[in-house]
Amino acid sequence: MNEVYEFLKKCGTYYLATAEGDQPRVRPFVTIDLFEGRLYIQTGRVKPVANQMKKNPKVELCAMNGGEWIRVTAEAVLDERVEAQEHMLAAYPSLQAMYRPGDGNTEVYWLRNGTAQICSFAAEPKSVQF
Repeated sequence: MNEVYEFLKKCGTYYLATAEGDQPRVRPFVTIDLFEGRLYIQTGRVKPVANQMKKNPKVELCAMNGGEWIRVTAEAVLDERVEAQEHMLAAYPSLQAMYRPGDGNTEVYWLRNGTAQICSFAAEPKSVQF
């Protein structure tokens, strides 16, 4: 999991895919955090992505760094604890202008049953489960 976290952190931006009915939805994300041995992402409760993950928690993340890319498949699990929100926002101070722990809008999700594939054109894919 640390390898997945470090890869995504280096990329800066990754793309999160959810489903809205039968339509895939993809958008850029930047929040990735390790908290209590779990990989976390963050969004706002009022955003469509939050509703999509609640209806169908299956998500995929994808990012590229140089000649390597990563694909992560997981289930997004809402963690309503203020401590998890505090940890995420401490890692991303720039978000503190829009989000506050316990504000009723900040939502953090941990990724359950995660599988990542790190790929390149120069090497065999590497699989990581977390």
